[in-house]
Amino acid sequence: MSSIELKIENNIAYITLNRPEVFNSFNREMALNLQQVFDDCDSNSEVRAIVLTGNGKAFCAGQDLKEVTSPELNPGFKKILEEHYNPIITRIRTIKKPIIGAINGVAAGAGANIALACDIVVAHEKVSFIQAFSLIGLIPDSAGTFFLPRLIGFQKASALAMLGDKVSADEAEKMGMIYKMLPLESFEEEVNKLALKLANMPTLALGKIKEAFNQSLTNNLEEQLALESKLQIEAAQTKDYEEGVSAFVEKRKPTFKGK
Repeated sequence: MSSIELKIENNIAYITLNRPEVFNSFNREMALNLQQVFDDCDSNSEVRAIVLTGNGKAFCAGQDLKEVTSPELNPGFKKILEEHYNPIITRIRTIKKPIIGAINGVAAGAGANIALACDIVVAHEKVSFIQAFSLIGLIPDSAGTFFLPRLIGFQKASALAMLGDKVSADEAEKMGMIYKMLPLESFEEEVNKLALKLANMPTLALGKIKEAFNQSLTNNLEEQLALESKLQIEAAQTKDYEEGVSAFVEKRKPTFKGK
């Protein structure tokens, strides 16, 4: 059984973490498989939106502690961070296609921070997020110290990282940690609708929005204005821009091709 499942339909890649027996916690195989699947989706022109979710009761419980506590299995934290989690986060942020984090169950540790690195994060009403690192004497990794303060503010992020409090989906939405909480009974349907909407939008423009937001995290105002000018000029040269303007003038629904 593969630790990562991939299904592509309607220009949407559904990537599913598939170790439900251990709450989709990461071992080396799953981390490397996820990177490869991301690469495949990045290079596949058929894919115009990506959904990342988990099988079973959890989205992801973070690192599989059995791996790090078994001498014959333990790759060591240097390898885990530099070859597992850091490349996963880098791929999520640099793939020029929108990635929905469809959080179907508890997201803890690295699992929580992988979720928060996605472009649009939705969770159903029974989900919780936990920065569980301090509870075993570690610090947040997988860009948790980068994204969390920017999403919810320094003070709140510091408290959650230090105390390891459990945050419900409702609380996460209210504090700006995630985009939206969805009803449990319609979660899959709502995720599919959101993904289909993104897959039918101007893909190149969405990729440039992602690039602009990425660089805004470190740019000053002058640098960001220059970047906006560059990306806007590029976007204005796409077929989707031509289609969007034509559809607006002709008072019809646009048909974007992602070109």
